Amino acid sequence: MDFMRSNIHLPSAPQHGFGRCDCHAGIPRRVFTGLLLATASAPLLAREGVEVKTKDSWAMRQAKKLISADKVEQAGAQQYQQTMGQAAQKNVLLPSNHPQVQRLAYIAKRMLPFTDVWNPRASQWKWEVNLIASDELNAFCMPGGKIAFYSGILVKLQLTDDEVATIMGHEVAHALREHARERMAKSAATQLGAGLASSLLGLGDMGNTALNIGTQLVSLSFSRSDESDADLVGMELAARAGYDPKAGVSLWQKMGAANKGAPPQWLSTHPAGKTRISDIQKNVAEVADLYAKAPKPDRQFPVAKATG
Repeated sequence: MDFMRSNIHLPSAPQHGFGRCDCHAGIPRRVFTGLLLATASAPLLAREGVEVKTKDSWAMRQAKKLISADKVEQAGAQQYQQTMGQAAQKNVLLPSNHPQVQRLAYIAKRMLPFTDVWNPRASQWKWEVNLIASDELNAFCMPGGKIAFYSGILVKLQLTDDEVATIMGHEVAHALREHARERMAKSAATQLGAGLASSLLGLGDMGNTALNIGTQLVSLSFSRSDESDADLVGMELAARAGYDPKAGVSLWQKMGAANKGAPPQWLSTHPAGKTRISDIQKNVAEVADLYAKAPKPDRQFPVAKATG
């Protein structure tokens, strides 16, 4: 199987994802059978690290009124299974013994025990990670802990393990911080008012709730604030897992080189690379001690190579 496949289109894959300027019958693979136990038993961490906005915002209060976390996570799982099923049918879902799938699983195993610090529900999520052979520069994490990478982002950017951890931490942070739930509720409440919002979200017909929410997850755009929030939380997750938080600088330099001609920041809801690099550099000191104290990975993986 070729590692990279050009022009693979999966209709159920989310339009948002890593590096996007528009934010911009499945075959799941569980990340190690003991992961949930490890996550649940992770020690309570002192509040060291980055400072991010409170989740007691107006938008999140509306989200809690309009749509339950259970429903969003259920929809995320269904959408993820559909995407993986389509990838399997196109023969582009890479097997669990592929070296780069093993790489993603190893990094996830190191990172996920620290997720419930940011969201207690994460200790109960059925985490999964998959890799799709496509030249697309993208990765995402659906609500409920469903992670996917596209091989293009690994191959074209020649990512180191630290840079992979930066991307994974960023995408996982979106799920932990419930950005999808917040954005859907905010949009519904502001456009239609709270009374009609439940109808838009499908809450009046419980049989169609997951379908309606899943459709929105595919086309969802995150705000600049959400993206900055995910950058900071992801940086901390990577540092606690023993991956260098400064990797965000080299990562965004690579993204900038790969996305020449991208629209200026004010035309995009996805912060420009220079802004992200500056923010990362300003906040690295907040997680430097965490990284220094963290046990370092006992495995290093080679960068991904295109084959075939």
